[in-house]
Amino acid sequence: MDAERLQQLVRRFPGCRVAVLGDFFLDKYLDVDPGLAEVSLETGKAAHQVASIRCSPGAAGTVVNNLAALGAGEIHAVGFTGDDGEGYELRRALRALGCEAAGLISLPDRFTPTYLKPRDTRNPGLAGEHERYDTKNRMPTPPDVGDRLLAHVERLLPGLDAVVVADQVDEAECGAVTARVRDGLARLAGSQPHKVFWADSRRRIGQFRNVIAKVTVAEAIGWLGASGSRPWDQGAAGALLALRHRTGKPVFVTAGAEGIWVSDPEPALVPAVRVDGAIDPTGAGDSATSGAVLALAAGATLREAALVANLVASITIQQLATTGTASPSQLGPRLEMWRGQR
Repeated sequence: MDAERLQQLVRRFPGCRVAVLGDFFLDKYLDVDPGLAEVSLETGKAAHQVASIRCSPGAAGTVVNNLAALGAGEIHAVGFTGDDGEGYELRRALRALGCEAAGLISLPDRFTPTYLKPRDTRNPGLAGEHERYDTKNRMPTPPDVGDRLLAHVERLLPGLDAVVVADQVDEAECGAVTARVRDGLARLAGSQPHKVFWADSRRRIGQFRNVIAKVTVAEAIGWLGASGSRPWDQGAAGALLALRHRTGKPVFVTAGAEGIWVSDPEPALVPAVRVDGAIDPTGAGDSATSGAVLALAAGATLREAALVANLVASITIQQLATTGTASPSQLGPRLEMWRGQR
């Protein structure tokens, strides 16, 4: 890829219309000033003082955040939250990104999944992060909720270029992407082969059909129970091809600093951009997803999409103690860096 081809793709991003179906979390950062710490009179324990609070969409919301930063023309959120303050904050953050959230159902008997992230204001690096507190739903999602999510996607589908599925919840059947929803997505994707359907699942990628699958090296190997730790080892290569056969669509395997492996037309590694200094990989996979999906919707080949994903991820990992994003203006210089490293 040269600069002219990259700009050709990027100029098409504002015309791309994307729905993100999945598990929307709230990333809630508590900025703690250690210099203000008090001692509780009742317990004698430290009372850490929060100086500021920052909220942003997480999990499937991280994909939305990155799509918006890259200039996607239309973004729809499809999932569910609780009827609580975190749900309010999540919707407000999505609206600020220009994301349409009519497909984000509010359920009174569920939490809004939340990653609570305390951190020291006086230590901006990764060492300043405290332990995280997670709020998740651990009850099965009612079948009618999945039906409502699918119906919303089906109504949107004629006007969409891509559907991203973000299956974040580890507990089976407790998130937005249940078996019922996967089956419905397989049907929709099979009926619309010219549209981009992309799935990222921590635990259940092998249960998807008719969608482009994105997995990490560890997920690809673990899914098949294969041996090897690098994607070009025999076991991992076998997992890549087995997953390709199972889903019926191409597979992207992210390999960290090595880059991204693409299954079609034959397995090939698209090298990553090498960056110096401290990095924070939080949200890198979601940023890569956003870059790849927009590139595919803009007409990129699979390998071109993998390269755009690498460019985006190389930018976001250099943003410490936050879930980073990349802008279109940053992609050109990063491509030149990548070309120089080749």
